[in-house]
Amino acid sequence: MRFLVTGAAGFIGSHLCRGLVADGHDVVGLDDLSAGTLDNLADVAEVRFVEADVRDEAAVLDAAEGVDVILHEAAMRSVPLSVAEPGRTTDVNVRGTLHVLLAARASGARVVFASSSSVYGDRTTFPLTETLAPLPRSPYAASKLTGEAYCRAWWHSYGVPTMSLRYFNVYGPRQDPESRYAAVIPLFILACLRGETAEIHGDGEQARDFTFIDDVVEANIAASRAGESAFGEVVNIGGGRTPTSINRLFELIALGVGSSGPPEHVEPREGDIRRSHADVSLAEALLGYRPAVAIDEGLHATVAWFTASHGGPAVPLPT
Repeated sequence: MRFLVTGAAGFIGSHLCRGLVADGHDVVGLDDLSAGTLDNLADVAEVRFVEADVRDEAAVLDAAEGVDVILHEAAMRSVPLSVAEPGRTTDVNVRGTLHVLLAARASGARVVFASSSSVYGDRTTFPLTETLAPLPRSPYAASKLTGEAYCRAWWHSYGVPTMSLRYFNVYGPRQDPESRYAAVIPLFILACLRGETAEIHGDGEQARDFTFIDDVVEANIAASRAGESAFGEVVNIGGGRTPTSINRLFELIALGVGSSGPPEHVEPREGDIRRSHADVSLAEALLGYRPAVAIDEGLHATVAWFTASHGGPAVPLPT
């Protein structure tokens, strides 16, 4: 099959490109390089790269010509950044998704949309199921919920096969630690490798359902093959296990890197939720999705990659 991956030079997008090429598919990658880097695609020269913004409707239409599936990863991803820049977040995440859907309709392609567990907001009952009414707390979460609604409408209005995957805290090798809005795992690893003090927002007892990147790649590939019962649907893509607190996460990473310095607790971040925990039974029913990588195994692989890339000792993580 022929795939278009938007956000192809980013963390998740580049892993998708790599997995699709390994499976023998033709891949077009689109990215404006505002956050991603071509270094992420250096080992997949087979990808035909298009430098363009998803807000450029003509460029997206052109890139999607002749493709069978669009994996739509391009987005402004940060909750704190969306609080600081709600207009740009909405423009990229909503208008960009609209352009992808218009291109899919023109080319006859299926769309797999990268949504987020942040649409659920703060909850007290877990695990989270797709039947819960969304309660987004940030402009980022609201933009992702809007994207889901557009995808569902495109299936019902135009017969364009769509599916939305609500990712839960994706992590793994090649995740960018340098941004001010970087995810917590690469930030912790890099701080430990450099002997710097890691920051934990709040008391650190907030917990997350961390999902290893390989499981996310498998979920996207499964969604690209799913039958009509999955069209227009939204499913959770989580780690499938007990959530890990941020305090425990830091302990595991510090042990893996061989660091002994304590973290510093700072103010909580605006828009953050207290806990996430996915019920992935619908994803299993519709996609055959079964997360395979536990947190200790995923962290071991992630720490090893960052250690090789940034230097420093590494020891086995505890099981």
